[in-house]
Amino acid sequence: MKTQETFYPTHQTERINSMDIIRGIALFGILLMNITGFGLYKAYFDATNNGGATGWNLSVWWMNTLLFEGTMRGMFSMLFGAGILLFTARKSENMEGTAVADLFFRRLMWMVLFGIIHCYLLLWDGEILYAYGIVGMFAFSFRHLLPKQLIIIFTVILVIASGLEVKDYLLSKKTFDQATSATAKKSKGIKLTIEETKAMANWEEKIKEGKVTPVQLKDEMTARSKGYWSIVMHKASENVRAQTIFLYRYNFLDTLAMMLFGMAFFKLGILKAAKSNRFYWLMALIGYGIGISINYYEGWLITSNNFSILSISKSFMTYHLGRIPTTCGHIALIMLFVKSGLLPLLQKALAAVGQMAFTNYITHSIICNIIFLGYGFSMYGKLQRYELYYIVISIWVFQLIFSPIWLKYFRFGPLEWLWRSLTYWKMQPMRRVN
Repeated sequence: MKTQETFYPTHQTERINSMDIIRGIALFGILLMNITGFGLYKAYFDATNNGGATGWNLSVWWMNTLLFEGTMRGMFSMLFGAGILLFTARKSENMEGTAVADLFFRRLMWMVLFGIIHCYLLLWDGEILYAYGIVGMFAFSFRHLLPKQLIIIFTVILVIASGLEVKDYLLSKKTFDQATSATAKKSKGIKLTIEETKAMANWEEKIKEGKVTPVQLKDEMTARSKGYWSIVMHKASENVRAQTIFLYRYNFLDTLAMMLFGMAFFKLGILKAAKSNRFYWLMALIGYGIGISINYYEGWLITSNNFSILSISKSFMTYHLGRIPTTCGHIALIMLFVKSGLLPLLQKALAAVGQMAFTNYITHSIICNIIFLGYGFSMYGKLQRYELYYIVISIWVFQLIFSPIWLKYFRFGPLEWLWRSLTYWKMQPMRRVN
């Protein structure tokens, strides 16, 4: 009679150092991008809404557009896809493999719950855990495919996603043209058709949604300067949209594609620093050459049109063409850094940050909410865009120091320990035994 195998979390000796370092860098990069959402109102893509769009503020916007937009999230999603392979690779004596599958889906079930708590109670509508939990359940079925097959499916998904962006732009352009024509007719006293009146109303709604007025900014700052439960209720509708409409219309395809891309890169050895230096240098040169060029075009398109709604929409048509090669460039550069052995203390610290990615990610939200919301220092909407990065760098330094110290005494970060204990239905040993 077969006995069921005992499963356990990944031991320290089983970890892949290069992936921990990528995860740590990606986590820091995610904060680099998310800080705008934490501290400013609707300024993530449109710098004219809040935080400033000139001088250092514009320079920071350009830096993110060229190098970081979509790439840090992309790397994180790729690592999650690779993590699916690592988690499910352990063999079970159950021939159907149901024990591993049971653990995997229980793990994702808890991640979905953590994502809901993170969004609604920790008040971060840009959180990614919920999406990873949902999309991971679909990515699970692709884990046995060959790298070539994974890359083909990845490409098909992104072609579909890009096609949807083209459709959105063309619809916006049509509405804009109709509204512009109708406005001109109205100014001449010509009676408008029902379609023309509707087009004007639709475009006005887009302006209201995309462009922030001083009154809207003041109202939002006031709402977020109140007490905790007041902010919870204020953000509830926005949080619902983030975990429903936004997830299934935008985030699902993006996340699934990058998870499959990560599986392919893991199987090819790229994420394990297993390729030659020549391979990584070539990957970096091609990735950056293509990606940054397209990202520059998108930035030029937006800034030359003064961050117009239509120009931002148009820039999304080439979004994946720019950010995917740039992501590959980042991965190649990180792998060269890992293989070089340079700055060993920094590499060790970044790996520790990556090992505690769940705890550190949630800590970002807690710290930023205390800084920006009403139950803390109420700084929402009050800092210029470039000033936000003083906070980012401070958090980076803190976590680079704290994470290695914590892992010197404990096996996991606090939330990693909780997640593993819930996944295995058993309290995991926390302290290291010397």
